[in-house]
Amino acid sequence: MAQALPAPALPALPAALPDALTTELRQLASDAAKLLWPTSASPPRVEVVVGRLDPRLVLAPCEQIVPFLPPGARPLGATRIGLRCAKGTTAWRVTLPMQVKVWAPALVASTALPVGTVLLAQHLRTAEVDLAARVDAAIGQQPDAIGRTLQRGLAAGDTLRSGDLKVLQYFNAGDTVRVVAVGSGFSISGEGQALGPGTAGRNAQVRLGGGRIVTGVATGERQVEVAL
Repeated sequence: MAQALPAPALPALPAALPDALTTELRQLASDAAKLLWPTSASPPRVEVVVGRLDPRLVLAPCEQIVPFLPPGARPLGATRIGLRCAKGTTAWRVTLPMQVKVWAPALVASTALPVGTVLLAQHLRTAEVDLAARVDAAIGQQPDAIGRTLQRGLAAGDTLRSGDLKVLQYFNAGDTVRVVAVGSGFSISGEGQALGPGTAGRNAQVRLGGGRIVTGVATGERQVEVAL
């Protein structure tokens, strides 16, 4: 992904990076951040602020400096980005702080909402928010929020995120549930008894009529989907 950036040999890379290198770092972070969102959606607006190197750092002269994302680093929020010397007397690599904000439309609270609020359409409005401000996903569409219960209070203007909502439980242990087995181009269904609670999007075990136990994903009220 990174392109080698020609640069004059520097006796020491300054704490305030050259403009061309800063631009390269911002582009790398922006491209990586956009990959985390579906291509079918409108591309988010990415804002990148590159920090400064430790002014006490003394690096060997380098003619070619290449920016990179360190292993395991996510180009979101408060993170770090790397620089390495690709052509110089001594190979080196350093990292520096970076703040990445990803702006896109999502739901925010229209007014202060206490814990336990069952969300209605009038409680929410759409605004441009920083998706990267927290790890849990921002909620973008009203159908994903209406009727859900808050487990965390929101101030007016706060972004509604998945972690703010109580987890949906579709059934309890012992309930009779519909089991839908889905294969390539077909599906079959039957009934069974839930062996544990069914939480939205999580695995649940069901005992079928013949005693066989299957594991699937709780996808709706008293429904489990099993992939074949």
